[in-house]
Amino acid sequence: MIYLDNAATTFPKPVQVISACVGAMRFYGANPGRGGHKLSVRAGETVFGCREKLAQMFSCTEERTVFTLNCTHSLNLAVKGVLKKGDHAIISSLEHNSVLRPLENMRESGIISYDVAAVEPLDDEKTVKNFEKLIRSNTRLILCTHASNVFGTVLPVKKLSALCKKHGLIFALDCAQSAGIFPIDMEKDGIDIVCAPGHKGLFGPMGTGILMFSKNIEIESLVQGGTGSLSLQKSQPGIYPDSLESGTVNLPGIAGLSAGLDFIKSRGGEKAIHEKETYLMKILKEDLSVVKNITVFDNMHSKIYSPTLSFIVNGEHSEQTAQKLDDRSIAVRAGYHCSYLAHSFCKTTRSGTVRVSPSVFNTKSDVKFFVFSLNLIAKNGKM
Repeated sequence: MIYLDNAATTFPKPVQVISACVGAMRFYGANPGRGGHKLSVRAGETVFGCREKLAQMFSCTEERTVFTLNCTHSLNLAVKGVLKKGDHAIISSLEHNSVLRPLENMRESGIISYDVAAVEPLDDEKTVKNFEKLIRSNTRLILCTHASNVFGTVLPVKKLSALCKKHGLIFALDCAQSAGIFPIDMEKDGIDIVCAPGHKGLFGPMGTGILMFSKNIEIESLVQGGTGSLSLQKSQPGIYPDSLESGTVNLPGIAGLSAGLDFIKSRGGEKAIHEKETYLMKILKEDLSVVKNITVFDNMHSKIYSPTLSFIVNGEHSEQTAQKLDDRSIAVRAGYHCSYLAHSFCKTTRSGTVRVSPSVFNTKSDVKFFVFSLNLIAKNGKM
């Protein structure tokens, strides 16, 4: 099977990630932070070690680097833990439902309001102006994707950050498709909140997520319970990360995530990984340009893009195309990719799109075989 669905989750996982998960369960699978015995201490050291690596990687502090269940969990914490009654937020027209739905839920409950700014894929200045036009006196938060999970479009993060600083707003970034692929420096880039999954570009296992936030941001807990600290206190501890990490954390997952971070470093870091994936994307886009009877939603003229591309075979629903590729042992994602806004904005709600997303583990021959197979499918497609 040629796996080209890495925007959903990276596969295969590095061998050291699998070994780290198994090792944690086999050799020191005690509860971290819940005991003084050697196994619990070792488990706690593993959790802290991963927290330390993440803080260094994203230029955050350890205490404000929080482990979550996934990126959706992180985004819900960011949205519902920051916004108060009467606040207003702005998001982009390419957002995942994990951004849209928490805000829509709060809007329907009469708590907040929000607006959607149109993204201009080839005009960063216009994109920023579209955000600025929507700022109100009660606007508190701008939350947007770093890179679209459908079209690979990269938003102008530094310019949006400057806009937020100009107007005194909180800037939060959904890094589901960028963490581990693009270097992200919260301090230099002026990002107040980063939400990321562990199982995509960071090569960790599923069931891992990260929420990171700067010193000037306070996030209220959505879940209260045991934290392993201040146990004789009835109320939730106010210290980070404890206040946002109630219950036992995913020790095997965090051990695997830590190994995933080491894997990235062993491959030369995010920049080297992005260069490899960009190389594959250039081959993919160039070869697709001569395939007839398809429509490619392309950002080829953008200066930078993530390793994600969507297309359709004309006259065919995306699910049909993906099934035909699966019959040829090629794994891609079809449909709507949990992104109502992106498909509405690009007018692809009727057919959805087929999304192809290579990773550092893919090869030139993988891409060539994919295009060869697609060409055969497209020739038999409806005109």
